Amino acid sequence: MEYTVQKLGKMAGVSTRTLRYYDEIGILKPARINSSGYRIYGEKEVDRLQQILFYRELGVSLESIKEIITSPSFDGTAALREHREKLLEKREQLNMLIANVDKTIAATEGRIKMSNKEKFEGFKQKMIDENEKKYGKEIREKYGDETIDKSNKKLKNMTEEQYAELEKLGRDVIETLSKAFETGDPEGELAQKAADLHRQWLSYSWPSYSKEAHAGLAQMYVDDERFTAYYDKNQPGLAAFLRDAILIYTGMNK
Repeated sequence: MEYTVQKLGKMAGVSTRTLRYYDEIGILKPARINSSGYRIYGEKEVDRLQQILFYRELGVSLESIKEIITSPSFDGTAALREHREKLLEKREQLNMLIANVDKTIAATEGRIKMSNKEKFEGFKQKMIDENEKKYGKEIREKYGDETIDKSNKKLKNMTEEQYAELEKLGRDVIETLSKAFETGDPEGELAQKAADLHRQWLSYSWPSYSKEAHAGLAQMYVDDERFTAYYDKNQPGLAAFLRDAILIYTGMNK
């Protein structure tokens, strides 16, 4: 069966503008252009659009999707199995949050008692799961399973106050680091304050702190493009600046 842009967009729930953009960037070309100049899509293109939308649902960038699905080694069936596993993980996270909401409703209605710790279990588990999905392989290779498992356990056992402080420290790190970056001096007072806040932030999850491990993590922020993208999304060069500030803070810059 064949589809015009209008029909495919309506069936897939995407705009015709999106489909035209996918054509422009080469991620989803029509099967042919008919005599009237309309884009015509066939079954192969329908399957590819489905793959694209799966990847988009999982937060993959269009640039990365293009690289994946245009690779000669791309296996559509294997990709679907991978999508399924990741969607199941996402469903598990959502189920946990739904269960947490249900318990909270029951608690507010007086049907059950819910500890403050329980109120944040779903959010903490979601944080752990997301970190594992994004960086688990690399950090486990660098620090070992035992260290990461202890770190995750420490996160799960945080109190309400500790969880709030962790979130605040995370915001303070970025805010202070951004101000320090404008000075251009990783040895300056603001940059070193950012490095110390980063150490405090790490202490909420790390089983124990060491200057060597702190410096190693800072270097990973530069070596791993995913970490770099997180810090550089608003201020390019921020990851490298944080690395330099932490190396100075820990005395590992020599």
